[in-house]
Amino acid sequence: METSKTDYIPILLGSDFNAYGMARSFYEMTGKKVKAFAEMELAPTRFTKIVDLELIPGFSEDPNFFEAMKKIAKRYENRSEKIILLGMGDGYAELISKHKEELSKTFICPYVDYDLLRKLNNKERFYKICDEFDLPYPKTRIITKAEYESSEPIDEPFEFPVALKPANSVEWLDIHFEGRKKAFRIQSRAEFDEIVGKIYDNGYTSDLILQDFVPGDDSNMRVLNAYVDQNHKVKMMCLGHPLLEDAAPSAIGNYVAILPEYNATIYKTIQDFLEKIQFTGYANFDLKYDSRDKTFKLFEINLRQGRSSFFVTLNGYNLAKWVVDDYVTEDLANKPTVYANRDEKMHQLWLGVPIKVFKKYTRDNRDKQVALQLIKQKRYGMTAFYSKDMNVRRWALLTWMNHNYVKNFDRYFEENKG
Repeated sequence: METSKTDYIPILLGSDFNAYGMARSFYEMTGKKVKAFAEMELAPTRFTKIVDLELIPGFSEDPNFFEAMKKIAKRYENRSEKIILLGMGDGYAELISKHKEELSKTFICPYVDYDLLRKLNNKERFYKICDEFDLPYPKTRIITKAEYESSEPIDEPFEFPVALKPANSVEWLDIHFEGRKKAFRIQSRAEFDEIVGKIYDNGYTSDLILQDFVPGDDSNMRVLNAYVDQNHKVKMMCLGHPLLEDAAPSAIGNYVAILPEYNATIYKTIQDFLEKIQFTGYANFDLKYDSRDKTFKLFEINLRQGRSSFFVTLNGYNLAKWVVDDYVTEDLANKPTVYANRDEKMHQLWLGVPIKVFKKYTRDNRDKQVALQLIKQKRYGMTAFYSKDMNVRRWALLTWMNHNYVKNFDRYFEENKG
């Protein structure tokens, strides 16, 4: 059979919830199983008929990554279809960007150049860019390993509680110790000294970001997913209003309930920023509303889809379609920018936990009532629970995962809420 110029093969790097959500988005477009490569098999991509996962030892780091990708490229170099390569985590996105010139000989790599990526995916450098473009972010102080190793106590200029997180999210993936979290909310000087000590004593070498804590609970957060075409024009923006975050220490910051939302001011601010820096590909932003000055403070940018980004596809803006229209059918440039979620009648609630967890732990407010009404109307969905990809083993696995969510919230919610 002759191959059409609009035929394509997506390849995903990773096996997590993001990988499954993106595979599901492609599968809903094509009905074809999606190829993925990863270092290890994670639960979301087990017992599935929509993901063909191949495991490669040491694949998450160079030199193994690049050596493996050269072999994978050999498999596809003579294919007539266009081959789309997408990283599902920070590490894979960075590795694709790092080797973009070589990989682009075989694959479509919708990523910024490596120099820009290194500025954006390091929180310290990202905040300097925010200053340059007048984007609001929490008051910040940088802590270095040299400061920790000096004899002088580290100056802490903010009132407690404070937020503390690693500047280098990729290096942080390899750091492990009891009490490790994606981000810390610290209540006292003694706790501050203890946490900083654990971080550096367990091998972390990059800077830490200490920030003024923006008051308010999970419902003050916002998450934005965007797609920027190869001409550096924003073509899709989809804003979400998180109502609940994961309570487990290792997963703090992961959203588990998102309502779609429309906000023209946020859309314009982020669109202007992405186009001015000549961005390309998928971007994911975390923001939080600060009632003290009535602004949304920018926390970070991820140079990929977010873990919870299937909420975009769920609400009618298939996340996979944008890269296909951009590089395969090549008609995205002629289409207007989509600013999602104007029509509340089309809204769908995205959930990453069982309904009973959402009902028990989400703060009671108007937004929760809206979400409960959507649940009542069956207008909700979960990334991994896909009716077209269910069997006894997968159902049992997902049920077990949901049971663990119940246990984790019962165990950790009170100590992590604020």
